[in-house]
Amino acid sequence: MMRRDPDSWAFAGWLAIAAAVVGVLAWQVVATYELAYPRVLFAALVLPGLAWLRIRRERRSDAQVRVSALRGHPQRPFDPLALLRPAAFAASLAGAALLLLAMARPQSSDNKEDITREGIDIILAMDLSGSMLARDLKPDRLEASKAVAAEFIDARPDDRIGLVVYEGEAYTQCPLTSDHRVLKELFAAARSGLIEGGTAVGMGLATALNRLRESKAKSKVVILLTDGVSNRGTVQPLDAAMIAEQMGIRVYTIGVGTQGKAYGPVGRLPNGHLVFDYVDVDLDEPTLQKVASLTGGRYFRATDERKLKGIYQEIDRLEKTRTEVQQYTLRKEEFHRLALWSALLFLGAFVIERTLLRGMV
Repeated sequence: MMRRDPDSWAFAGWLAIAAAVVGVLAWQVVATYELAYPRVLFAALVLPGLAWLRIRRERRSDAQVRVSALRGHPQRPFDPLALLRPAAFAASLAGAALLLLAMARPQSSDNKEDITREGIDIILAMDLSGSMLARDLKPDRLEASKAVAAEFIDARPDDRIGLVVYEGEAYTQCPLTSDHRVLKELFAAARSGLIEGGTAVGMGLATALNRLRESKAKSKVVILLTDGVSNRGTVQPLDAAMIAEQMGIRVYTIGVGTQGKAYGPVGRLPNGHLVFDYVDVDLDEPTLQKVASLTGGRYFRATDERKLKGIYQEIDRLEKTRTEVQQYTLRKEEFHRLALWSALLFLGAFVIERTLLRGMV
């Protein structure tokens, strides 16, 4: 008696189901992820050919069974287990398709970052002397300068920035850092009167240069802001500028204050309140110009808030072109689940063939 295989239409049905499931899954993978080796999928063109050969074989087998029955051989009753043979074959083909999809190495690339390869280290050196409380800028020179500097910091997220403040002496309020939130908090806490009075412009610049001494950045910059004349300290502004030139550090200088007179503090009452009156604006512009010229920077004059903001924007534009940015993409392998489902399908087909269908003839 000849072996009786399941009907070829059962094979076609199981293969159609497998093809639909694998097709939907493959579409989702291709649409969602990037394939590292997409050419591997060309091997999947062999699978439809294998399916067609198997269906053709089953049709021939069915024809032989029908002819045999017509010649007098008794036909076996229908066995539901016979439907498992095409299911096992369809599972094997689906497993092969998923294995090829896994071998194409789908990868997710959701995490993209811009990393500054060679950024700029910037020190803001700010005058906190009593004259910075003059109210020709609103609410006063110091608060206006702090507000505009904070916007400058926000515009440069890839740079390390530090803060040096000075009056009669200079000290580091915040070392170079990429944590701009902490920097701005320390900036906001800076106020006049915390140290000895006076205006030590040279000391402020020298302290800023010291913070940049060990910097490995491609570009190093000091933004020096003052509203007066250097009258304290052991280091003169031009001496500090020559050191900056030797270190390759550019210094941008900003002179703050209106032309002529300004409404500023002239004394302090016993209760600590300041006394204000109109006083002459005394700003040493020639020295600030020489400091900037020696170091390859520029000098700016800010007579109001709008001009001060424009100065920081100009400095931001001048230094922007010196920053090199490298973009890269973090990729994550996503083939593991496909490989797992492929292995499960192959295992299922093997179990069916070696157990349930082993005794069928």
